[in-house]
Amino acid sequence: MDDGSKKDIMFERMREKKKEVKIVRRIVLVIVLVLVLIGLIGGRYVYKYITGALQPMDPDSEKVIEVEIPIGSGVDTIAAKLEENGIVKDARLFKYYVKFNNNSQFQAGTYGLTKSMTLDEIIESLKTGKVYREPVFTMTVPEGLTLKQIAKIVKKSTGISEKEFLAYVNDEATVNMLMGKYSKILTEDIKAENVKYPLEGYLFPATYPFFEEKPSLETIVNSMIQGTALNVTPYLDYLQSNDKSVHWLLTFASLLEEEATAQSDRETIASVFYNRLEIDMPLQTDPTVLYALGEHKDRVLYSDLEIEDPYNTYVVKGLPPGPIAGAGRSSIEAVIDPSKTNYLFFLADKKGVNHFTDSYDQHLKNRTLYLSGD
Repeated sequence: MDDGSKKDIMFERMREKKKEVKIVRRIVLVIVLVLVLIGLIGGRYVYKYITGALQPMDPDSEKVIEVEIPIGSGVDTIAAKLEENGIVKDARLFKYYVKFNNNSQFQAGTYGLTKSMTLDEIIESLKTGKVYREPVFTMTVPEGLTLKQIAKIVKKSTGISEKEFLAYVNDEATVNMLMGKYSKILTEDIKAENVKYPLEGYLFPATYPFFEEKPSLETIVNSMIQGTALNVTPYLDYLQSNDKSVHWLLTFASLLEEEATAQSDRETIASVFYNRLEIDMPLQTDPTVLYALGEHKDRVLYSDLEIEDPYNTYVVKGLPPGPIAGAGRSSIEAVIDPSKTNYLFFLADKKGVNHFTDSYDQHLKNRTLYLSGD
């Protein structure tokens, strides 16, 4: 074989080698893209699962469940027993939570635990060996209430006057003390010029157990701010990465809480508000008008829509200066994960069913169809 033929064969092999390398690179690229896509989808699911597992199983549960921790039980055994009894969602996550927080030295015994306990409360009980006590009384604060409405519930449950409660939550010393304690939740936003009440929307709606007949105002309010911190903290990274604040989240969520007439509507109403904000369209939500008026009315009049107030979203574009009520977990989650729609309008019919559309003409037809005679 002459030198020329050898060279041709060598060059042909080199060309084939390069071709193989290109094919391998393409295959690797496709595999990497697929893995990244799977990772993004799976990562979102994992994030939601973990944040959910770190919450109380049932914040409103008052049922005491006996859990026996035998002598010599390690974290694995304890975590498994807690999951088995429905006290925690995932034994592995509880175990990791314990290890990350350097907790140990749990005591054996029979514990009366509830599904409303936080992981920290469960850990504290297991460390101190104290059996969870039956509360002297509980106080239930429903979703969607203002500070003034919460004051009435506090009075009914504790005897503390509405005037005393409102004076405490609006006192500058109280606000500053709580801001120092919950610095990631209570920021300078609550002191903005147009905010009516600094802690409006920050007292989380839930059922609160109290273990003394006459808890102090500090104990009551602290418990409720702690409830907000517990439900907002899982989303702090999300808010930071999207250049949003806790104040923005609770303000947005409060609008959903006041507008939603059904659980499934929250995500869709959130999409309407997002769509309006994106095109700089006023939110035009009636609950903000009522909040601006400072009174409850069964029906908002056209003249009410013209009230000059920073909270009136018919007059001012964007979100109001602050929350208009206490939002529950479902409304907070709806802000974080709204539906994807093109809707710009909605209205509730006489039965409370919401009707959505992206057309103003259809919206007017819906008014005639569902609200005729009003």
